[in-house]
Amino acid sequence: MHSSPRSSLFGQAEFRAFFAGRLVSLLGSSMAPVALAFAVLDASDSAHDLGVVLAVHMLPLLALLLVGGAVADRFPRRSVLVAAHLGSALTQGGVAAILLTGHYSLVLVAALEFLNGALAAFATPALRGIVPRLVDKALLQQANSLLGSARNATKILGPSLSGVLVVAVGSGPAIAFDAFTYLLAAGFLARLTLATDTDAPRRTTVLTDMRDGWTEFRSIPWVWVGTVSFCLMNLVQTGTWQILGPQLTRQISGEATWGFVLSARGIGLLVSSLLMYRLVVERLLRLGQLTSALAALPLLALGAQLHAPWLIAGAFVAGLGSSVTAVAWDTSLQEHVPEGVLSRVASYDDLLSYVAVPIGQLSVGPLARTFGGFRVAVAAGVLSAAVAVIPLASTAVRRLPHVRTHRTEPAPPAPGALAVLPADGAAGSGPCGTGRGAEQGVE
Repeated sequence: MHSSPRSSLFGQAEFRAFFAGRLVSLLGSSMAPVALAFAVLDASDSAHDLGVVLAVHMLPLLALLLVGGAVADRFPRRSVLVAAHLGSALTQGGVAAILLTGHYSLVLVAALEFLNGALAAFATPALRGIVPRLVDKALLQQANSLLGSARNATKILGPSLSGVLVVAVGSGPAIAFDAFTYLLAAGFLARLTLATDTDAPRRTTVLTDMRDGWTEFRSIPWVWVGTVSFCLMNLVQTGTWQILGPQLTRQISGEATWGFVLSARGIGLLVSSLLMYRLVVERLLRLGQLTSALAALPLLALGAQLHAPWLIAGAFVAGLGSSVTAVAWDTSLQEHVPEGVLSRVASYDDLLSYVAVPIGQLSVGPLARTFGGFRVAVAAGVLSAAVAVIPLASTAVRRLPHVRTHRTEPAPPAPGALAVLPADGAAGSGPCGTGRGAEQGVE
C-alpha cells in the first residue's frame, strides 16, 4: 500500500499496524536478555549454563540466515513474520513455563532458545524487505527513522523495565511477558494486507534462490563494499567495546561510569534517529558512511585513558553517528535493491556483519593479554575509523542518490548497480542496522 509522499506515515493504517507490532516486539526483545540471564543464573547458579543458552541462540541464526532470506523473497513476508512471531511466543512461553513450574533443565531451555534463534533467522530478512511494501519510496527514510527511534527507545527502557520485573515478580514472569509481546506483535502484523505481495509461487529451489541472492549481492558494488566495511568494523570494534570497555572504564573512572557511558550512547542513538526524520540530504549513503567512523571515538578515549566526561561525550557522539548510519543503510537498500531480491541481499549483509562479532569477541582477550588493553582499544578505534571511510573511495558509494531528493522521476542507478524498480513492486516478487550485531529474539 503506497501513498502520496506528503501523507503522514501514521495516517496509513498499514504502517500504524506494522509500527505497533515492531514496537511491542522490540520491547520484548530488549527485555529478554536481562530476564533470561537472571533466570538461568537463578535456576542453575552456573555461568556455564548461561553461556550455553546464549550460544545456542546465536548458532541457528547464523546458520539459517541465508535460508531465511530466500524464504522471505519466496513467500509472503507478512506470513513469514506472523509465523516467526507466533513461534517465538511459543518458545519463550515454554521457557517461562519451565521456570515458573520449577522444572529447570539446561537441555530444554537450550533447545527452546535454539528454536528461537532459528525463527529469528527467518524474521530478520523479512523485516528488511517489508517496509518498501508499506510506504512510498519518498517516505522510506522517515519510516526507517521512526522504526529506529522505536528500537533505540526500547533499548533504553527495556533492560531497566526487565530488571524491575525480575526484582518485583521474578525472572519467569518477565520471560512470560516477553512471550506475550511476541503474541501481540503477531496480531498487529496479521492485520497487514500487502495487496502487492501476491506473486505466483517460484519454480526454483531454495538453494537456487540463495545462489541467485549471492549473485545479486556481489553485482551491486556499493552493497558489497559497504557490507565488507561493516564486517571489518564489527570484527575490530564490537568485541573490544563489549569486553574491554567495562574493564578499562573501571580502571580509569570506576564501575558506575560504564553505566553512564552506555546511557549516553543510547541517548545519542535515540536523538539521532529522531533528527533523521527531518534531515534531507542528496547523498544519504555517503553521509551514513562518514558518520559510521564516529563509533571509534569512545574506543580512542578509552585507549588514551581520558577521564569520564570525555568518554561519556565520545559515547554520545558515537550513538549519534551509529543511528545515522543505520537509517542511511536501510533506506539505501530499500530504495535501490530490487524488491524481489531485497531479503536475500539483506541476509548476506546481515550474515557477514553477524559472523564477525564472535570472532572479534574471541580474539580480543588474547590480544589484550599480549599487547595490553589500552593499546588494543586505540588500535581498534583507529582501524574501525579507517575501514569506515575506505568505502568512500568507491564512486558507487559516494554518488548513490537518495530517492527522496528525486521525487519527480526515478533515481538513476549507481554505476554498476541494478536498476531501481517502480514503487508498486510490479516488476519484482516482493533490514540491517549497521555495525550490526545479533539481537536477542525476533525483532
